[in-house]
Amino acid sequence: MSEEKSLNFIEEIIEEDLQSGKYTSILTRFPPEPNGYLHIGHAKSICLNFGLTQKYKGATNLRFDDTNPITEETEYVDSIKEDIHWLGFSWSNEYYSSDYFDQLYSFAVKLINKGLAYVDDSTSEKIAAEKGTPTEPGKENEFRNRSIEENLRLFREMKEGKYKDGEKVLRAKIDMAHINMLMRDPIMYRIKHAHHHRTGDKWCIYPLYDFAHGQSDSIEHITHSICTLEFVPHRALYDWFIDKLEIFPSRQYEFARLNMTYTVMSKRKLLTLVNEGYVAGWDDPRMPTISGFRRKGYTPSSIRTFCEKIGVAKRDNLIDISLLEFCIREELNQTANRVMAVLNPLKLIIDNYDENKTEELTTENLPNDPENTRTITFSKDLWIEKEDFMETPVKKWFRLAPGQMVRLKSAYIIKCESFKKDDNGEVTEIHATYLPESKSHHDTSHLKVKGTIHWLNARDAATAEVRLYERLFKVENPAAEEGDFKEYINPDSLKVIKNAFIEPHLQHAETGAHFQFIRNGYFCIDKDSTPGKLIFNRTVTLKEGFKAL
Repeated sequence: MSEEKSLNFIEEIIEEDLQSGKYTSILTRFPPEPNGYLHIGHAKSICLNFGLTQKYKGATNLRFDDTNPITEETEYVDSIKEDIHWLGFSWSNEYYSSDYFDQLYSFAVKLINKGLAYVDDSTSEKIAAEKGTPTEPGKENEFRNRSIEENLRLFREMKEGKYKDGEKVLRAKIDMAHINMLMRDPIMYRIKHAHHHRTGDKWCIYPLYDFAHGQSDSIEHITHSICTLEFVPHRALYDWFIDKLEIFPSRQYEFARLNMTYTVMSKRKLLTLVNEGYVAGWDDPRMPTISGFRRKGYTPSSIRTFCEKIGVAKRDNLIDISLLEFCIREELNQTANRVMAVLNPLKLIIDNYDENKTEELTTENLPNDPENTRTITFSKDLWIEKEDFMETPVKKWFRLAPGQMVRLKSAYIIKCESFKKDDNGEVTEIHATYLPESKSHHDTSHLKVKGTIHWLNARDAATAEVRLYERLFKVENPAAEEGDFKEYINPDSLKVIKNAFIEPHLQHAETGAHFQFIRNGYFCIDKDSTPGKLIFNRTVTLKEGFKAL
């Protein structure tokens, strides 16, 4: 009983279809257009389509909707396949709408022969004007009543390249007074003299989405064609084409697309960000693309968990990006090794520590796992964070200040004795003494201090570049704001620290490896790293800390 309650509405439909014997197995498809990189909204659709066929022992096809040669590239095809595999899914068959161009053409000819399609010479402006409005019917034009023979000839000549782009279109003959404006003689084919990334120059006419999509579903015998809510008005046309062509009755179902705060999901807007240099490519860690999240350090499982948590709804809503950040934060809290890194370094000198001594200390990689440890070195000269010292401490300041004690993590208790400043009044050096008997795990000092800070041995610390990413937009819903969406870009979405200090063993970590920089957040190694120069991307902070500007 509880399992039935947990079903989403699409699962309920599938279970009813299987139980009634309508289908013995289900077949879904993921049909991206290869005109950009996939974003987190596509991840929701991927998890839904592939997840359903995993649950109900079916199959999912990957079909590229490559009917617009001007915007499509092989680079996008390759990136889409990489993203799906990275998310943990495999498709049963790989298809392209262009695989069906000959069959789609024959379908169009069949509709012409039935008197259900005609060639229109009107301009796009005239066609739009004749469509009418939601409250006023459209108007039939003089081309609508061409003979079947003339339409067949003209359509064949369109295919043969006798006409220029925009000179003619093929339209379905349905009803110019239909309440659904998409049913008012929609365009099926347009002329485009453009090189196609797969079919080359074989075709100069290309089917529009509404004609190619449902028929491609039918050709593949897709049982459940799952789309987002903006395609609800298209369902009547989807069904009309299938009915009039008398082909396999694929069925379309719609769910709410993913809209997420502090970002945009429009491919057109994302392409603008890339082309105009607001980001450093489709996989910039500030982008909502799957490749961007991957580069930022998100894991496939964290994205799948996020998609599971937001569920499948029938109404559009705005999901808080904090939920996605929560998913990766919860996972990395359990799996990411703790290390020490100093992002804003300040020199700390232990005056009473032997100048020639270097000590090896043991510290844990993961909390509550005493067997999982590593060795770190300790000497007289250390690095600490500037933020961990305050010349005139405020109330409840438990870190370093003149005369105040703190514990250095996994090391000793120290007491600040003095400090030095430069000509600008900036503190440049802290001098302290340590208590030899206060060594972590062997402490006999009986002193209790309230503060613990991280540090690095200045004598062997390695350097790295650290990139601190914030949200790309400074408003919650940039797509809904007035004016140009680019006006709302967060100018502080990236801060680059060129010379941070890290533990020396991190120099041997692999690209993509995850770490928690103690007290600084979760980080991963960027793909641009080289053996001599590591680059770390901040995946997420230790806790929610972003404030809308």
